[in-house]
Order: sequence, then C-alpha cells, then structure tokens
Amino acid sequence: MDAARPMYLVTNRALDSSRRGLNKFLSTSGQEGALNLRIVEIAGTRRNPTVAVLDDQLSAAAVRRLNRQHDLNLDPEVPQYQSVAVACELFARARAERKHILFYVHGYNNDVSAVVDAARELEANYPELIVVPFSWPAKGGGSLSGTANYLDDKRDARASSGALDRVFGIVRRLHLLLTEAESRRLWTRTLEKYPDNPERAREHYVALQSRVCRVTLNLLCHSMGNYVLKYAAIPSETNIRRPVFDNVCLVAADCNNHDHVPWLGEIDCRGGVYVVINEDDYALRWSRIKPGEEQQRRLGHYLKNLAAPNAIYVDLTRAPGVGESHGYFKGEVIRNSAKLRRFFNRLFTGEHPERYVSQLKFDAGSNAYRLK
Repeated sequence: MDAARPMYLVTNRALDSSRRGLNKFLSTSGQEGALNLRIVEIAGTRRNPTVAVLDDQLSAAAVRRLNRQHDLNLDPEVPQYQSVAVACELFARARAERKHILFYVHGYNNDVSAVVDAARELEANYPELIVVPFSWPAKGGGSLSGTANYLDDKRDARASSGALDRVFGIVRRLHLLLTEAESRRLWTRTLEKYPDNPERAREHYVALQSRVCRVTLNLLCHSMGNYVLKYAAIPSETNIRRPVFDNVCLVAADCNNHDHVPWLGEIDCRGGVYVVINEDDYALRWSRIKPGEEQQRRLGHYLKNLAAPNAIYVDLTRAPGVGESHGYFKGEVIRNSAKLRRFFNRLFTGEHPERYVSQLKFDAGSNAYRLK
C-alpha cells in the first residue's frame, strides 16, 4: 500500500514512547488528566504507520514565518502553540484543493488504528474532505467485546467531554484568526483595485469573499462519540453553544433518546444540527441490553420524541443497503448506494440535504426526513 498523505489527529489518550506506530496510543488518558490534548501527525502506510507527537509550543522563528506566510499578527514573544501551524496548513490545503474540513469523533471500542482507518476511508469515500479525528481513550477490540469494555468506555467518554470542549474552543479561535487574516488579505486586494470608489470596492470585496471563503468546518460524531458530545454540551458555558461548525452531524447516536432535547437544543452552528437514525441498527439494539438504568432507548435507534427545535432528524431505516448497519456513512453501504453517499457528502461538506426535494421527503408524523 502506498504511503498516504499525513493526517493530523487530536487526542487526550496517554502515549507510550517505547512502543511502535499506532501502538503508542493507550486506552487511558495521560497522567496530566483527561483534559490534556496532543496533536499527532500520522504518516507512512497502513501496515507501517509513523507517529510524530508535535511539540506543544512554536518557536519565535516559526511564529514569524507563519505571520509572513498567512498574514497573521501573532506576537512571537508570547507563547504560541502548534495548533496554529496545523490550522494554517489545513486551511491553506483546503482552499488550494477546494476541500472541506470534517472533525470526526469516533464511537465505542475503537482503538487508534480503527480510528485512522475510518478517517482514511471517509477521505476516500468523500474526496472533498480533509478529516481530523479526535480520539478519546476507548478500549478497542470490536463492537461486541463485552459489557465491561462498554461501561469502561462510557466512563472514559464522559471524562473526555471537557477535552472535546477544549477542542471546540481551539477550533473556534483558530477559525476566527484565519478568517480575519483572509478578510484583511481580500480587503487589501480590493483597495488596490478600487482605491477611489468605496461603493464598487465593497461590492468587489463581497464577491471575492463568496468565491474564496468556501471552506466549511463540520463535525461528525458517531455512536458513543455522541455521548462525549452530550456531556460537552451540557455545561452552561461551553464552546458548542457558540457557532464553531457549519454542520453538526450526530450519526447512530449511542445516548438516551428521552432526555436529548434540552442538551441538543443548546448546540449552535452556522448550518444545521442533523440527527441520523436507523431503527434496525444492530449495535444500538445490542447496547440497549447492557445493564444500568441509563441504557434506555438510544437516540440513533428510536423514532419518537424527536422534538429538539434546532435539530433536523433523518430516518435512514430501510434506506437501500443500510439494513442493520451501524456505520452506514462508510464502507460497503456507501459504495453500493449513490443516493446515500450523496446525502452524507452534503452533510459533511456544509450543505443542507433537506433542501433537495428530489432526495429527501418529510414525514410530519415522526418529524423526520426520509431518503427518497
């Protein structure tokens, strides 16, 4: 297998430097606690991946270089962090290649190898995407590995909600930093073209923005990744209550249906909050038999109480090829269904699939859209 383009991964997992490749990532958070984040660059081949943990802080020379290359106004004498350099690289690549950025929060029992495989598959299935995974310390070992792993992962998922909120805050600040720099660059070009005509300059500036600023930021939470999202959204002061993403996509959500309206209703975004459901989902059907009072009907598995005022619910039950699938946004399901692939491509690139009447129809009884 040829070497893939390097991928950036954000994680609060502990790392063991004595191990090789993706085995460096452990199924626990580090000694610094579950809030501690690292940015890791993953390159090489699937069989022989290389892992580079990026230095936390940028040198003053690196900050000055970023200022020159990206029209930033960062102070080199004040600590600046690696996330700025990564954001600059990703946004520059997205603009040059006309792509969109998708942040991906995985579900239960995914080790980092499975997370990277899923992210690579997303990029292969949807060529307009650059995928940035956030990996919390799930145990790994397969979707039916047992009750103990499931309950452990739920505890780790909830403990990782603060780390995910930190990611949202960092993304929001960096997006603002880079969009302001892009606006300054476009305004400078506009004034060079129309130095003496303010009205024409404003029209030209708006036209430039509409042509250039087409990179969208979107969030995909799959399975128990939505449990992490839930607890990141509950506090009154949380970053997901402010617009960070264009679309927020909750797919096969492994969290309770009955109490989802209050926390989901607090999520804000520039586009839509989408909840995608499959009543025949085998993994969510299995998760309901787990012990504990919290194991009620799952949001991604149940077509009642769909009442969050900001949410757009989409029922893919019995859509062609979905069957009992839990990961129906990738794999054979997508490769065998052009309709389903087109639907998810629009979700993940900041579009609004419900506006395409040829693709979706609305069912008032369930308050959900269905694939035509």
